[in-house]
Amino acid sequence: MINFLILALIAATAALLVWRRAQGPARDRRQLEDALKHLFDQEYRGRHASVTSLAGALRLNDAAIIALAGRMQAQKLIVARGQDLDLTPDGERLALQIVRAHRLLERYFADEARLPIRDVHAAAERKEHSLSPADVDRLSVSLGHPTHDPHGDPIPTREGTVAPASGTPLTSWPAEQTGRVVHLEDEPEISFAQIVAEGLHVGQILRVIESRPDRIVLTDGENEFRLAPAVAANVFLAATDATLAHTGVVRLSDLSKDDRAEVVGLDDACQGFSRRRLMDLGFTEGARVRPMLQTFAGDPRAYEIRGTLVALRREQASQVLVRQEAS
Repeated sequence: MINFLILALIAATAALLVWRRAQGPARDRRQLEDALKHLFDQEYRGRHASVTSLAGALRLNDAAIIALAGRMQAQKLIVARGQDLDLTPDGERLALQIVRAHRLLERYFADEARLPIRDVHAAAERKEHSLSPADVDRLSVSLGHPTHDPHGDPIPTREGTVAPASGTPLTSWPAEQTGRVVHLEDEPEISFAQIVAEGLHVGQILRVIESRPDRIVLTDGENEFRLAPAVAANVFLAATDATLAHTGVVRLSDLSKDDRAEVVGLDDACQGFSRRRLMDLGFTEGARVRPMLQTFAGDPRAYEIRGTLVALRREQASQVLVRQEAS
């Protein structure tokens, strides 16, 4: 009996060692890709990554981080300049691939799987390392090529381009001026949890009604929100449609009968099934459109686009951005 137990223990130990060896390459890949994401994020925000910031982001000890950085240098993915770590062109290309996978997965988990916003980041972290570039391309197609993730971060394109960061921190937003939430920083987690608990979300229209050293009070017209400045600094606002109109861009729902316009794009807040449906109906960049028939109640309304008539409710039409053409 004792011999049997010893043999079973030896077999179990051997199986564990085999499993750990098999996990080694996958673990190394996760660490490398997580490191690339950290370096990209730092550079995107105008900062430099360092061995210290990398250790904090990946939660690894100094020896493990030094070994990882050495491996990345050997693969010519990063260069070290004193304490700073910078991406090489090859490192940036790979970083953009994993960032694209992560943000598309966040979009999927928010829109299709209907996970709470607080859970999508962790879910994407677990899945992103198993996707090939072809998998990521298929995911983008299935989601209607979304431009931003649920937190408002731009999603890199297949070609590797990424829109610049936009928005002004709530702590710097002028009092009494209306703005639209365009980005919610999801780190640190404790601050993001408070933002979510308050009910703030991307696309929301807000106005600062009080700004003090110890608190910032804002409203969406119905509710008031009170945030500590450290938390408010993670909420970013941009100008609303009043400023958008100065560029000649308006919403399709604002056009008068027989006005002609060219589709500029879809509102960033339009994602998931709604975005795919509008694109399938022909509301893509460059398409010519004009309002046609209208019901007695005014909603829905018919629009001529690509030689066909399409009925949209006002809420749907407001998600299509157009530039009016001269009569």
